[in-house]
Amino acid sequence: MSTPSSLTIGVLALQGDVREHRAMLEQCGVSAVGVRRPEELAQVDGLVIPGGESTTIGKLAGIFGLLEPIRAALRDGLPAYGTCAGMIMLADAIEGGTADQQTFGGIDVVVRRNGFGRQVDSFEAVVDFSPSWHDHFDYPATFIRAPYVEKVGDGVEVAATVTDEQGDRIVAVRQGRLLATSFHPEITGDTRIHELFVELVRS
Repeated sequence: MSTPSSLTIGVLALQGDVREHRAMLEQCGVSAVGVRRPEELAQVDGLVIPGGESTTIGKLAGIFGLLEPIRAALRDGLPAYGTCAGMIMLADAIEGGTADQQTFGGIDVVVRRNGFGRQVDSFEAVVDFSPSWHDHFDYPATFIRAPYVEKVGDGVEVAATVTDEQGDRIVAVRQGRLLATSFHPEITGDTRIHELFVELVRS
């Protein structure tokens, strides 16, 4: 089994908090590199897909020749972790997206884009993060123009929810070696979710 220090995890460097994700991964003891080209994708053991604007990420992935290579890598078992817009990019289906919106797919969920509202509706909440492969813990989550998961397939594990006036909203899911959260752990200084992803990659 690989040790954390022998792993290289890529951060999709098209938009979003690339530097912040790399810093968090390095705190977890792995090498973290930016990925903007297929040849860089081929060198990594796992991939983080940051937040940003999901429609723009999809378009830029096409321009940089990464759309199909990432889809193929995910099908072949490359571990990936998507945050906020990254959750949308890993979803098999989107509500509230544009007609021509492209995603990488891989997680059998329907995600509601901007589900929690606009930038002005951003909020913080402590979520009970309860992945099946690790002890649960409370996590201080920051939601910025965040999506949520409306529907999950049979093979998808719900790892965290938050409650609003409409009820419980799914904000973290896992399917196999793919993990996604609605919120932005890279801006909290709390590395525990990145550590869980490193554990998924290592295993």
